[in-house]
Amino acid sequence: MRLRLPAERPTEPPTGYKIAHPVLSQDGTRAGFTGVSLGGALPYAVLDDASCVYGLRHRPPVRRCDCGFHCVHDRSAAEALLCTTEHRSAVLLEVSVLGAYIRFERGFRYARQRVRSATAGPCGCGTAAVALADAGWGRPGWRVLAPCCGGCARGRTSVSLAGFARLAGQGLRVIAGSAGADRPFTELMSADELGVPELAAEAALLQARLDWFQSQLARLGEHGAGGGGQG
Repeated sequence: MRLRLPAERPTEPPTGYKIAHPVLSQDGTRAGFTGVSLGGALPYAVLDDASCVYGLRHRPPVRRCDCGFHCVHDRSAAEALLCTTEHRSAVLLEVSVLGAYIRFERGFRYARQRVRSATAGPCGCGTAAVALADAGWGRPGWRVLAPCCGGCARGRTSVSLAGFARLAGQGLRVIAGSAGADRPFTELMSADELGVPELAAEAALLQARLDWFQSQLARLGEHGAGGGGQG
């Protein structure tokens, strides 16, 4: 006899929480996420289907396999994972559990998900993040990003929080967690919805980029004035 698990038919998709690293495609036209554990080698979009990380030809989730998306029930349990050294630069995701799923004591393993929001923690310097910048590592074709303030983003491939949300699409909300506080202080969406704090954050990032470009132009000008060209 095969043991059958109880079937659930919720009126609306269950909500779960997880952590992940934001990623930007090599050409800068797409944005998504990559997991922090078993499925870390397979970046996924805001709305995506799970696939078996072992390359087996079955549809996740399968009881005798680890395949499928994973999340926990409680937000605090996911936030606790951000305390570890290797996960400090990850972001907190709130997701809708779609399709078939298996319920566990602490969370779900499931076939399909929609990422509803991503909360970025503070920059490594302790300042509230206004952008997601190149973390210095990645996957083939994808740069992993980390929360960053305007000053620390200088000279690095970066995208504003609102820009990342637009690239990711599907109505994703990107929230900047305030340094030293548990509650998010701003939500960045489209340009029409930006308020004074959000516009100030965008301006800080643009100013940091402008300062970097000006320093590069000045450096090029010094090299041009001091050296001769070849015919």
